[in-house]
Amino acid sequence: MRLSSDAASIDDCTPVRNRPDGQLFIPEVSRYRCLCPTTRARRDLRRIEFFQGTLDSTSEITDARIFDTTLRDGEQSPRTSFNYEDKREIAAVLDEMGTHVIEAGFPVNSDAEFEAVRDIAESTSVTTCGLARVVEKDIEAALDSGVDMVHTFVSTSDVQLQDSMHATREEALNSAVESVERIAEAGVECMFSPMDATRTDEEFLLEVIEATSEAGADWINIPDTCGVATPRRFYDLIEIVDGHTDARIDVHTHDDFGLASANAISGFEAGASQAQVSVNGIGERAGNAAYEEVVMALESLYDVETGIDTTRITELSRVVEEKSDIPVPANKPVVGRNAFSHESGIHAAGVIQNADTFEPGVMTPEMVGAERELVLGKHTGAHSVRERLVDAGYDPTEAEVREVTRRVKDYGAEKQQVTMSELERFAAEVGVDEESEEVRA
Repeated sequence: MRLSSDAASIDDCTPVRNRPDGQLFIPEVSRYRCLCPTTRARRDLRRIEFFQGTLDSTSEITDARIFDTTLRDGEQSPRTSFNYEDKREIAAVLDEMGTHVIEAGFPVNSDAEFEAVRDIAESTSVTTCGLARVVEKDIEAALDSGVDMVHTFVSTSDVQLQDSMHATREEALNSAVESVERIAEAGVECMFSPMDATRTDEEFLLEVIEATSEAGADWINIPDTCGVATPRRFYDLIEIVDGHTDARIDVHTHDDFGLASANAISGFEAGASQAQVSVNGIGERAGNAAYEEVVMALESLYDVETGIDTTRITELSRVVEEKSDIPVPANKPVVGRNAFSHESGIHAAGVIQNADTFEPGVMTPEMVGAERELVLGKHTGAHSVRERLVDAGYDPTEAEVREVTRRVKDYGAEKQQVTMSELERFAAEVGVDEESEEVRA
């Protein structure tokens, strides 16, 4: 008998091993795929439990919303520009996936930008947001675009006030309060950001937060504008902010030190309700917290139901990669082409038996709309070669597998890509027989 996805019994495909007491250990069947070459049972797309070990699945996060800024901060990536159709296409996928907020753009920037933001606001079912400086024309343009939320901001760090804004602390504070009051008066959601919060004097930061909260801000966004936060320090900051506002807290983290996604998660742990992310992590300089990383960490490591259709994450990544013209690195978490690929003999052999051996287990390729791949090359082992030969319809002997494996390794060592056509050529040279029609049936 073979396993189904809800099977409660075992067969010869279930992994077993000896316990120290000499008894056979049979893993809980519902947590395993049947991964022998001839049969694979479907695995649930969402993980059920965490693996026993050093870590557990106790969740420190109960409230987690995703604010996507791909169309705003993501578009601010150097040498990147989305046209009207690009924005509409990306927004449509984000909307269909159930992303909580889409920051559609900066309406005052141009007529074309205004039209794109307005049309996205009209055509999507999720909350749409427009960005505005604490300037009257920006606020009015955002309100006129028909978005559900206006995100207004002003610099609060001394370095930006003095050398970028050329304003005093008092001027920044007054402009922030006036802008928040105007947005609240218009009856749309208001998000206020003290830009460069992580480099702002703490006393002044809290003064601004308290004042804008009293003026009617629904959300206080804490931006790590220059990516200098570390997870523990950012956690402490969010806890402090939480004690000085009744508004909900949102975080916006940059990746200058590769800590953006970790800082976003740390913000959630400290009590933030929402994180701003961008697909593939694109954005100013080194980019933002990556949509795919934050969503899958929440879903798989913290067991949080985000409500987002994660099975379209890879599709979304490819759309943004094409429109932004920013290639996704092969080793990019979740969406890189190597994320679920295996070449090393030890790893591939383990994955062939049970994918949980050398993958997280709590995140599978199916969960993000990707596919697992056994890559042939210098580090390939016999198990992987056998698997690929059998999948291609061959019936190799052990000696033939060893010889084909040797050729694969030699070819890969020359930095040559071992494609299926090359593998079939090696099989033909070695004289590997194909399976008969009777065997295949």
